[in-house]
Amino acid sequence: MQDNRESRYDPNAPEKPFPPEGSPYPNTEGSVADNIEKLGQTSPVTDESNIYSLTIVGQVEGHIILPPQNKTTKYEHIIPQLIAAEQSDKIEGVLIILNTVGGDVEAGLAIAEMISSLSKPTVTLVLGGGHSIGVPIAVASDYSFIAETATMTIHPIRLNGLVIGVPQSFEYLEKMQERVTKFIVMHSKISEPVLRDLMLRTGELARDIGTTVVGPDAVNYGLIDEIGGLGASMSKLRQLIDVYRQTRSRGMVQ
Repeated sequence: MQDNRESRYDPNAPEKPFPPEGSPYPNTEGSVADNIEKLGQTSPVTDESNIYSLTIVGQVEGHIILPPQNKTTKYEHIIPQLIAAEQSDKIEGVLIILNTVGGDVEAGLAIAEMISSLSKPTVTLVLGGGHSIGVPIAVASDYSFIAETATMTIHPIRLNGLVIGVPQSFEYLEKMQERVTKFIVMHSKISEPVLRDLMLRTGELARDIGTTVVGPDAVNYGLIDEIGGLGASMSKLRQLIDVYRQTRSRGMVQ
């Protein structure tokens, strides 16, 4: 079999050295172009860290594939990453960055349940928006931050497409809403009456019922723990990791 390296270059031209096997920065023009297209940078950061960063952006995609022009986060991609972070001995904390408009209720709740069930410290940071089913995801961590200009839209569950107008359909919606409401109340400081009031408020949203709360209001209502950005989120996560290490060391001694 002919070596592809020989056919890639002009034999009269000085040969370019190939990178060592396993190098994160292959010496090829295509790799740089791919990094720019996929990551927006020429070389990805490869410094090993004990903190795993997970981004949830756009619309949370569930069992139905959304149109290609939609920016989506697929739950079948997020769940394996959370499992890998839980299993890894090198990972001691998980930082979840949110800028989502919401999406599939079942998928969003599945992601929120996975985050809340991690044994390692978790911190969420809402940037831009954490709307709809993004609210349970935002409150699922051990500690939550929101940017001062970020917003969260709280509204009841809605269905798209054909809905059969029978009592069973409304009972199903009510049970789904109970699941979401219960999760938010359990994982934040907001009370159920206040949450329901925000959810069913009329007059604030042009085409829907509900409420949009800005960063400081989300903290005042008890949805989010603190106003802050990336630096504050990382600092808090490192504090939680220190406590996590102490707890593990005491458990090993016993």
